[in-house]
Amino acid sequence: MSTDVKICGLKTAEALDAALSGGASHVGFIFFAKSPRNIAPEEAGRLRRAALGRAAAVAVTVDADDALLDTIVAAMAPDMLQLHGKESPTRVAAVKTRYGLPVMKALPVSEAADVAAAETFRGIADRMLFDARPPRGAELPGGNGVPFDWRILDGFRRDYFLSGGLTPDNVGAAIRLLDPPGLDVSSGVESSPGVKDSGLIAAFLAAVRATKR
Repeated sequence: MSTDVKICGLKTAEALDAALSGGASHVGFIFFAKSPRNIAPEEAGRLRRAALGRAAAVAVTVDADDALLDTIVAAMAPDMLQLHGKESPTRVAAVKTRYGLPVMKALPVSEAADVAAAETFRGIADRMLFDARPPRGAELPGGNGVPFDWRILDGFRRDYFLSGGLTPDNVGAAIRLLDPPGLDVSSGVESSPGVKDSGLIAAFLAAVRATKR
């Protein structure tokens, strides 16, 4: 499919197979202890081998220090790093230099001014990911199943992934409105927090294909 699609928060071989079989371009593994999608680096490394040559494997971290990133990169050998915390442009640049890997920076958004803040990462982050700003009191920076007003991204021409509250039922509307370069889904293809549903993964990817025809 011409639009990149990342199925994120994978923890099992079954869910990974559903993502790969459905044509996902990216598969994401989350390394954040508070998340129900948290996975050990060694297990992610074992799973990601199935994606070699089929999809880019993305390691997702939240304000991780070099020691944790060293462990993840050594155990998993990701194709891309996703920084989903409050990392500054300086930190993003340092991570790129240290590991020689493309870096995607996730930003929480709820209004147009938040999108404008992405300009501070121009020429530094390889891709952006726009996720809904977490609800007040939420422990997770993403994966909360909360959408935002997609219209605030209209006219944003840089390479990005749209995330936040996407499901098999609404992804077609998102594509028709924005035709985003990338789509990222996690909680929208789960039967319960952290438990991926292979049927929902297949339905999401099928909905993307059907809309992009």
